[in-house]
Amino acid sequence: MHPLLRIVRPANVAVSFVGTVVGAAVGRAALESAPASFWVLAVLAAISTACVTSAGNVLNDLLDREVDRTNHPDRPLVTGEVRVDTARGLVVGLFMASLFVALPVIALEPLVGVILAAAVLALLGYELRFKARGFVGNLVIAFLTAMVFLYGGAAVGQATLLLPFAGMAFFATLGREVIKDMEDIRGDVGRTTLPMTYGMSFATRTARGAVLAGVVLSVLPLAWFVSVTSVAGIIYIVLVGAADAVFGVSVRYLPERLHYEQTMSKVAMTVALFAFLAVAFR
Repeated sequence: MHPLLRIVRPANVAVSFVGTVVGAAVGRAALESAPASFWVLAVLAAISTACVTSAGNVLNDLLDREVDRTNHPDRPLVTGEVRVDTARGLVVGLFMASLFVALPVIALEPLVGVILAAAVLALLGYELRFKARGFVGNLVIAFLTAMVFLYGGAAVGQATLLLPFAGMAFFATLGREVIKDMEDIRGDVGRTTLPMTYGMSFATRTARGAVLAGVVLSVLPLAWFVSVTSVAGIIYIVLVGAADAVFGVSVRYLPERLHYEQTMSKVAMTVALFAFLAVAFR
């Protein structure tokens, strides 16, 4: 893979792109008739999200390149495959591109501009200040993940409809971030994470509480706008039920088997994404 492609971490970028499209598709289900420009707006918003995600990943590598000499010696900035000046230019260019491609969407749905500005500020705040502050950084990452779905919904004028899904994404991500900090407690240097400050027992309760909040929110679409007797409702119940069960497994053995628990949280989030998509066909 080309170094410039590796440095943006294409797997993460793809997830953010798909999440935005799913958010827009869920919003489309609430429209009596979608405008001809619907998919254009959805894709432009998704490209904008992908650009912000890419910029954040490059900025992360720029700021962490000294630490990465030990932890990730194969990264392009460490190996010299990508120059520091090139990476800096890439960050600026990607942030500018995220705004440029979103302008037609912002012209129709100004809330998109507000969400984009909030996401960029949160991302910069995380990289420049909050990353070392443990739980505050966890909250910022959870916020950014939630905004992916809200951004897609806002692009088609249905941000409110995506609030339950954004909430689920927020709490699921928060739980996973805490579990990651529990797994990395011995190697974390210069960070004040939740398990380091308050202990593994408190971190366990926090992760479980976050997952429980996400599971509770997963019922909200069924009570709000998805018919439990429709095909989409049945598919949603099956998929979100499976995701909730895996989320339960992801915190079942805490604070033991941390790598396994983190892997299970990834699986649960993937299944939940398909559950969200099912709502788009209600």
